[in-house]
Amino acid sequence: MTQANDIPRMPLRERIGSFLLERRAMLRDYFSAVSGSAGRLVFSLIYFVALANTLSIADFGLFATASAAGVMLSRTLAFGFISALYRTATIRPRLIGSYTAGFLMLSLLSLPVLAAASALTWLLFFSSTLSAGIFATVIFAEALLWRPVEVAMIVNNGLGRFGRAAVLAILTSAIKSAAAVLFIFWPTSTIEAWAWFYVACNVVSLAIAFGVFYPRQRLRLTPDLYWRRLSDSIYVAGAEVLFYLQMEFDKLLVLAMGGPHLAGIYAIVMRLVDLTAIPIRTFSMMLVQRMMRAPQMLERLKVKLGIEAGILLVSTSALLFLAVVLHFYPNFLGRNVSEAAPLVGLALFVPALRNLVEYHAELLFARGQTLIRAGNLALLAGLKAALLSTLLIQVADTETLVWSLNGMFALLYMASAAVTYTALRRPAKAI
Repeated sequence: MTQANDIPRMPLRERIGSFLLERRAMLRDYFSAVSGSAGRLVFSLIYFVALANTLSIADFGLFATASAAGVMLSRTLAFGFISALYRTATIRPRLIGSYTAGFLMLSLLSLPVLAAASALTWLLFFSSTLSAGIFATVIFAEALLWRPVEVAMIVNNGLGRFGRAAVLAILTSAIKSAAAVLFIFWPTSTIEAWAWFYVACNVVSLAIAFGVFYPRQRLRLTPDLYWRRLSDSIYVAGAEVLFYLQMEFDKLLVLAMGGPHLAGIYAIVMRLVDLTAIPIRTFSMMLVQRMMRAPQMLERLKVKLGIEAGILLVSTSALLFLAVVLHFYPNFLGRNVSEAAPLVGLALFVPALRNLVEYHAELLFARGQTLIRAGNLALLAGLKAALLSTLLIQVADTETLVWSLNGMFALLYMASAAVTYTALRRPAKAI
């Protein structure tokens, strides 16, 4: 019988080398994907600084809020069939041509719904502050130009072509940044002028995405395939609208209850918070792909806690670093941003809590629990609206409002975690 102390122990250096060798493909894919996030982060920062310091704070708040509404409304495009396209690229890539044709067909059919939802949103939140024409221009850019660009990235990631998706992410971010820098020298720095700049840069991005990066497959309409996936896609579309509603509804409420200037200050702070989420989304995307193939991977409590702790640490550290820089150099990101610089550190835990709620939504999507995901997001959207409305009514100064957001997002996180980890006890839904 061989004793334990007779088994030769591998040196630590060799064990680390063996571990990395076994996971070489996974690490290569991750660094390919995260390179796109890093490049996107740099260009997104350039874009943000150029635009936030060219538009007035009020105009920046109006544009950021209209853009957030556009992102939310864009999830109704094709009735959420993008989710079926992504699953197909991940699991059955030979059917991409058929599902792309289905996406185009359903996109056309969804236009009346998109138009009606956009009109209602303008009436409720923008009718007294932003013209219908400018609002429609921003929605057009977000929903019909930029959302298909995201589809090209999503399909490439589904196929495991993380490098191509990363290059596309960097390139399109660079195009937006270039448009924002050119806008600095434009004779009129109004939101009307910028809306057309925004359309132009998204047209260029769309042409590049589908002319160069989208996989070449023959388009074939196969309705029988689509109807079987449509109910799940509609659940996903509803969940996506609810997800972005609970993510972006705060901007709409601040605009409606606090006016364009407060909306601008708030948008600046939350945009800086959003920038810290870009690397985390890369991790979530790759985790979702692994869970689609192996839904049981999060059964161990240690793994669950480790992932959440990692997201918390990375997100909080990123915003803390940014807050320290802006404390000592308040004009580092420009004159307009300096007005919001003292507020950034007050939102210290908001990025981590937002990223964890987003991670929970991705877990439920990966396991095919789309109806539970939609219900969870509806709960969070309602809870967020109630909590933020209470804060806006009761809190008089901006500093206290931003600090109170930590508690609000902590409550949202606890609600999301309770629903998500209860759902994870159930078997994953077959895809």
